[in-house]
Amino acid sequence: MNKGWIFSSIASVVIIAAGIGSFSYINRTVPTQLPNKPLLASKTAQTASQTNTGTSTLKDVIFKTQKKVVMIELEDGSLGSGFLYNDQGDVITNAHVVAGALNVKVKTADARTLTGKVIGIGTDTDIAVVRVPELVGTEPLKLAQKGSADVGDNVLALGSPLGLQNTITTGIISGVGRDFTIDPYVYTNLYQISAPIAPGNSGGPLIHADTGEVLGINSAMASESNTIGFSIPVAEIQKTVQNWSKTPMKDVPTTSASSENVDDEMPSVQDEAQYIVSYFYESLSMQDYVTAYSLLGSRWQSNLSYADFRQGYINTGAVSIDSIIATKDGDQVKVTVEITAEERKDSGTVYSSYKLHYILAYENDILKILSGEGKKVSS
Repeated sequence: MNKGWIFSSIASVVIIAAGIGSFSYINRTVPTQLPNKPLLASKTAQTASQTNTGTSTLKDVIFKTQKKVVMIELEDGSLGSGFLYNDQGDVITNAHVVAGALNVKVKTADARTLTGKVIGIGTDTDIAVVRVPELVGTEPLKLAQKGSADVGDNVLALGSPLGLQNTITTGIISGVGRDFTIDPYVYTNLYQISAPIAPGNSGGPLIHADTGEVLGINSAMASESNTIGFSIPVAEIQKTVQNWSKTPMKDVPTTSASSENVDDEMPSVQDEAQYIVSYFYESLSMQDYVTAYSLLGSRWQSNLSYADFRQGYINTGAVSIDSIIATKDGDQVKVTVEITAEERKDSGTVYSSYKLHYILAYENDILKILSGEGKKVSS
């Protein structure tokens, strides 16, 4: 049984499981742009400050951290994420990512596929440690200490959502002290984050955008939105993982964390479509036009060159999503999204709001944005 999203009837929260076997091939192709005008809308002054706090510094943090983040793959095709936390080659991830496995494949940012062994796993706490001998001596990420994150702090979520390795999304800590239970795991004192996450992000690090330190382990998301996620504070599990590294478990529990309902385990096409549209805007906000363009459907790309696409967004700054809804219509998914965009004009910077409608469908088994239209709703 593939491990996937596990739904909590109490908290309506979804575990972002490694289990996305059928989604691991997704390449993204979903750009959206308003006819003849910058499509992206940027959001509040808060979001704008995220981008304006020093692009070079943000890129620096990303460059230094993403090399230490890995993708974890199980024999059944389930995928998740993890990150190197010490110089012994030990990788922290979620327990639900490696539940039921003793050995896993670990794919590094430089395209190596290594073998990892589970040396510690929680039965009621959703954390685990995987030892990768070939990573011994590699400089790890720095773990933050207790009390180092507050509401409003800018954060980065790193991982392999939907099998897309080395994906980075940005957001803020939007809440602290969140508690809920998703059997068999009990989650306490979590960070609530706004950075978009999806299946495959589980086990990846939550990074402080200013310091580059690991604040938490991205572990779950609200089932209604991929922009409400939850991260386990790393300071609270340091002693546990350090004990496993010092004294590996002799008998690793192999209890599966999978739901009894297989249909509930896999993310729906609506969830996937919402994530792709969110990732499109995230890429535009980070001026990653290549990734954004790669999300477009083939017909859209044939009618719009990359040069023209990039030029259409060159004066667009940060973009944030105010609301997003996806509905299935036959073989297609319609995504309605409201955004606020920072737009640079000769007269100065303005913030504009747009409402857009996108149609997504599969092309050669890959979900892509086929078309889009929208209009400006305010200035």
